[in-house]
Amino acid sequence: MRTAFRNRVFLLSPAYAGGERARMILSERAKFDLARRLRSRERATLGEVFAFLSGLYFRGKLAYANAFARTTNGISGVQVITPTRGLVDAATKISLRDLHEFAGVDIYEGDPRYREPLARDARRLARKLSAECEVVLLGSIATGKYVDVLLENFQHRLLFPADFVGRGDMSRGGLLLRCAVDKTELPYISVIGAVRSGKRPPKLAPRRYVSSSRA
Repeated sequence: MRTAFRNRVFLLSPAYAGGERARMILSERAKFDLARRLRSRERATLGEVFAFLSGLYFRGKLAYANAFARTTNGISGVQVITPTRGLVDAATKISLRDLHEFAGVDIYEGDPRYREPLARDARRLARKLSAECEVVLLGSIATGKYVDVLLENFQHRLLFPADFVGRGDMSRGGLLLRCAVDKTELPYISVIGAVRSGKRPPKLAPRRYVSSSRA
């Protein structure tokens, strides 16, 4: 397990862009702030849009990665896996047209529209990173949807939080959010050789957070 100070890039698993919350924001009748900005020149960041689509899980991933990412050479420390554009900086502004594009492609490892951009960007990132920089996946390692592509390029330095084992998405999101607020970084272990499922840990004690309209 590792928590010592090192350069780290976080890769965030994607939000589903074809569900009920996506239909809410894509509706022509949507008038709330995020929907309005997606339709305007102001736009909205990929991170805040995916946090709206996914709720607590992505919100926790985004807050945690922003709190603990450490990179050099101008490399983004918080990158999001997307359905069609590979790895994208969470702070990138997107439009309604971009979200429609994401909604049109499922996250499926056999679909070249998804897999090829991800493989391309993973290769590029692997070449840019120093040998000491760790790559931390904030997402499930129990699926081959993105783990296989990432392992091909990052191998032993692809890590994930050990505390993810046995937790569901909501529990992971809650854990990450409280760690970001408390400035407490989790220990990481290599994806290679890791137990991909395990005993469910005790539930987290409830906690309230001040909400924000923007990520």
